[in-house]
Amino acid sequence: MKNQNFSNHSRFVPGYHFFALLGSLILVIGSIVNLVKTSHEGLYSASLITFGSVILLFTTFYARIFALKAQDRVIRAEENFRYFLLTKETLPKELTIRQIIGLRFASDEEFLSLVERAIKEKLSEKEIKKSIKTWRGDFYRV
Repeated sequence: MKNQNFSNHSRFVPGYHFFALLGSLILVIGSIVNLVKTSHEGLYSASLITFGSVILLFTTFYARIFALKAQDRVIRAEENFRYFLLTKETLPKELTIRQIIGLRFASDEEFLSLVERAIKEKLSEKEIKKSIKTWRGDFYRV
């Protein structure tokens, strides 16, 4: 991807979104079907398989969530540093983490005015991203 903008900035990772997440979900559904249809003799094994597949689904889900939370903390630090370089002050406390995440795509030229607008108009992350005229790509996202 050479240029990012609002319409193409989301990241789809086939290995995660298609294989791991969808595969885990299919495994859970299949194991539940197996558990319901199993005879009394196979109940213990079917229960273990179902339990294991549910654990795998949660692990897959939380692996992504934990990575995104860590990324959010890095984004907050990066944008706070960028704001400090431009103003010699820290980011205003009124900004939410979602607003800060939206602001990371703004160029330095429009960053400060968007910060003010985000606070004053209580813009959502999506509204901030749509307001950006000069998009600053982020190619190292999780």
